[in-house]
Amino acid sequence: MPSLDRPEPVAADDPAVFVEDIRKSFGDVHALQGVSFTAARGQVLGILGPNGAGKTTTVKILSTLLRPDSGVARIAGHDVRADPAAVRRSIMMTGQYAALDENLSGRENLELFGRLMGLPRKAARQRADNLLEEFDLTGAGRRAVRHYSGGMRRRVDIACGLVVRPEVVFLDEPTTGLDPRSRQGVWDLVTALKTQGITVLLTTQYLEEADVLSDNIIVIDKGTVIAEGTADALKEKTGGSYCEVVPLDPTQLTKVADALGDLVPAAVRAELSGDRLSIPAPEGAATLSEALRRLDSAAVQLADIGLRRPSLDDVFLTLTGHSGTKETVGAEGAA
Repeated sequence: MPSLDRPEPVAADDPAVFVEDIRKSFGDVHALQGVSFTAARGQVLGILGPNGAGKTTTVKILSTLLRPDSGVARIAGHDVRADPAAVRRSIMMTGQYAALDENLSGRENLELFGRLMGLPRKAARQRADNLLEEFDLTGAGRRAVRHYSGGMRRRVDIACGLVVRPEVVFLDEPTTGLDPRSRQGVWDLVTALKTQGITVLLTTQYLEEADVLSDNIIVIDKGTVIAEGTADALKEKTGGSYCEVVPLDPTQLTKVADALGDLVPAAVRAELSGDRLSIPAPEGAATLSEALRRLDSAAVQLADIGLRRPSLDDVFLTLTGHSGTKETVGAEGAA
């Protein structure tokens, strides 16, 4: 029997994931309309987009659960249409909910996955013990999974996918429903996968998660990639840093605008409302210092002032017209 310790590695000069002009329709619904992107070896790629944007369809095609109508997709050098079996040997896929047998212990689940992947009984047991140690689950390894917390279940679920080392890991909203501590644990696991040279494709409903974990991000909307880049590069698309001024007396917003003078764009001055004013800060800290000087000269009392950077939520609003909240970037249906 051939060794199943790991699949044939992707060549160093080839991307771990290559997607070019992938298209997929369901009747009259055009789920994907020419999606293209790449992910390098050991890179975490965040896949974001509103509901129905095409994220889930993309992941299903790359994991061979759906066949594309046209286009090219290769995982670890294997074409998803020409050699789906090799693709499946090269990947691990984890969904929103742990796919475990709750009546078995964590160790037994890991052994079962090892046997299903073709490992001899002794090798499967040894691999299970190693993974329990790596995932800090040795103490709980012999307890039934039904007694595990959400974070522990997620760790065992991911560990099961690593019984045979994959080249590419698909994490489909892996922290949905987890508490902050468990979520941080999953984040640490993603970082560990990256350190091992494993490529991770991450779909998430938490923009902070994509910001923290992703080396690169693609934003999909209406079946096409509408933006790609690092989190910082995408944030720059919203106009870069800005200075937010909150007067102690909200009725003094006009006085604040007058004091700031030419630092306030005409469009902002024409729509003064609420309890704060935001102005572009192209010079960063220098703009903030100048704003403070002018406000002090005008004797404006402040509740708060600070230099802010746009969030990925702001990016979503700018690029798609939708806020990047749970309702808009959660798991979609067929698309």
